Amino acid sequence: MEKHIGSCRCGDIEFCFDNDPINAIFCYCKDCQALTGSDKWFGLWVRPENFTFTKGTPSSYTRLGDSGKEVRYQFCGTCSTALCAEVAAGNFYSVSATSLKDNKFTPKMSIYASSAPVWAIFPNDVPKYEVLPPR
Repeated sequence: MEKHIGSCRCGDIEFCFDNDPINAIFCYCKDCQALTGSDKWFGLWVRPENFTFTKGTPSSYTRLGDSGKEVRYQFCGTCSTALCAEVAAGNFYSVSATSLKDNKFTPKMSIYASSAPVWAIFPNDVPKYEVLPPR
């Protein structure tokens, strides 16, 4: 079983998850753009039973997602690094791939492409969905 370790920029908060994620996505929704200050979020979808914070206690912010269920963002209160979003509708964490110490993952899909800014660049070899893919 492979363990993946990540942290915020200042090191106050650390986390880990076991096994590979169930998905790896670029999300271009407006909320992810606001969260990252960029055109997208690179999220690794991890089941809650595989994810844990191992150092520190993150700050959080909760909003309602498109589903009407909560999305709880967790971030470092010191350096503001966004670490993950707990997505109640899907029962997973969307973990920041860029906060991993060794990010070996590549995106498998791009979602909410309809919300992307006009200057966004989409990878050619990654399926693109206007909102979410059909289930």
